[in-house]
Amino acid sequence: MELRRDLTLFDLTNIVVGSIVGADIYIASALTAGLVGPFAMVVWGAAAVCATVLALVFAYCSYRLPRVGGPFAYVSEAFDDFFGFLAGWSLWIAEILALPVFAIAFVQYLEFLVPLGTTGEVLVKGLFLGVLTLVNILGVRAAGKVNDILTFVKLLPLLALVVAGLAFFALHPARLLASYTPFAPLGFAGFGTALVLIFWAYAGFEMGTLPAGEVQDPGKNIPKAIIGGMLVVTAFYLSTNFVVFGMVPWQVLAVSKTPLILVGAALFGAAGAAIMTVGALVSVSGSDESGILGTARLSFAMAIDGLFPKVFALIHPRTGTPYAALIIEGVLAFGLSLLAGIQGLISFAVFNLAFSFLLTCLALTILSRGKTERLRGEWILPWAGVAICLYLLVSTSSFDKLAGSIVILAGIPIYVFFSPKTDIYHLKELFLSEEAIFVRKMERQRLFLANLIRLLHRAVE
Repeated sequence: MELRRDLTLFDLTNIVVGSIVGADIYIASALTAGLVGPFAMVVWGAAAVCATVLALVFAYCSYRLPRVGGPFAYVSEAFDDFFGFLAGWSLWIAEILALPVFAIAFVQYLEFLVPLGTTGEVLVKGLFLGVLTLVNILGVRAAGKVNDILTFVKLLPLLALVVAGLAFFALHPARLLASYTPFAPLGFAGFGTALVLIFWAYAGFEMGTLPAGEVQDPGKNIPKAIIGGMLVVTAFYLSTNFVVFGMVPWQVLAVSKTPLILVGAALFGAAGAAIMTVGALVSVSGSDESGILGTARLSFAMAIDGLFPKVFALIHPRTGTPYAALIIEGVLAFGLSLLAGIQGLISFAVFNLAFSFLLTCLALTILSRGKTERLRGEWILPWAGVAICLYLLVSTSSFDKLAGSIVILAGIPIYVFFSPKTDIYHLKELFLSEEAIFVRKMERQRLFLANLIRLLHRAVE
């Protein structure tokens, strides 16, 4: 018996928002302040446009090919398994690189409450990643009972910050003017680097794109949901950053590891700093847990397709989770958290993301050929996406270009070794079942800002 899934425009918009917004806002403001100053507000807007174009490309790929697997599935269908593997491999590398970012951010915000020292930082990073890995091995359904509470714990500090900040500016406009003058004190040379770092905050749609078979009138509702969701996310990001750059001089933000604590202290004193710290710790934990789960699914999907080591397809006999994949990525994330800094990890992750997205954009040009029904903008979106991806690739550092190319090429021996592929049929059938797909999509609705939007929508119905 097939499950009936009839997702509305609102449902789909909800999932888009929930897939994108996480803990990035607690990190990215300080990283870009030293590159472009308050002009970062413009870069946040530009990154939103870039992300929206790419999100629409993914949505149209999902419409043309309603199959789980993301870039791996789209590119494999459009070209062949080799290029599909490269798309999935580079996406997996990018997701792995993102996991230690949150461990580092967690430590930075925790140190506001508890001095850790070098040894303490290592232990906390290990404990942080270890606990979240264990939670995913045991299964995440139990966490659903407290998800609504955690959503408000994560959101309320930021919402309070925005409201209080805007009220403060209304009473003290001179403070706002002083913080934003000059608007571009460092010029525009750092625009590309800043765009790379901010684009990472908008990433997430690649893990949450829905098969079109679950959506009412997908030809119209998919692009509407993507655009609507991106507008909500952009408004949230811009309002928060508007207050951040207005309350704290960009010179101070540029050298801060915990920018939101500075803003909380400026608005509410010591209590505000503590509240923002707690909000950051909860948000960072939730984002990393979601990332760990999504990354394990990607490697699991490639393993059951015979293109990745079979160890990534091992299922825990009691919990039914891909425990080996979770443990491996947890160990990798811990090692990376000790060896690299946040900015380097993000930039390297975006290089790999951009490569995977580039192949996806090219795939859409093939998937849409010969179709009688044309979606809005389908003829130009993939080429706009190609231009965006190339710009992101060029804007990364020389090290990222060299190391990223080496890492992507390093996947070729893995593909050769595991090809011709041998499907793990029983696991693949289970993973692709309607029940499994439905559960995964519903989990995406319960993330961060999305759940609050759903509750507010119900309240005003």
